Amino acid sequence: MDKCFAEHAVVRDEGQTIKGLAAIKQWKAETKKKYQHTIEPLASVEKDGKTIVTNRLTGNFPGSPIGLEFVFTLKDNKIASLEIRS
Repeated sequence: MDKCFAEHAVVRDEGQTIKGLAAIKQWKAETKKKYQHTIEPLASVEKDGKTIVTNRLTGNFPGSPIGLEFVFTLKDNKIASLEIRS
């Protein structure tokens, strides 16, 4: 994670805003434990300075599998922000 996310990165997921590398690490671990999910990237496009990756998530949650978009903003070759949206 240290190599991917900037120190002061922001993640928006499930109505939450997670700020900073330490909080993002905790969010990722808790999410993985809760949903036991796998992510399959399906497509990627660049739009308005952002990278949008369409994914299929399969796991321990209602409606699995689902399609989600991960919207990345990069700065200095690291993730500055990530928004996960349906």
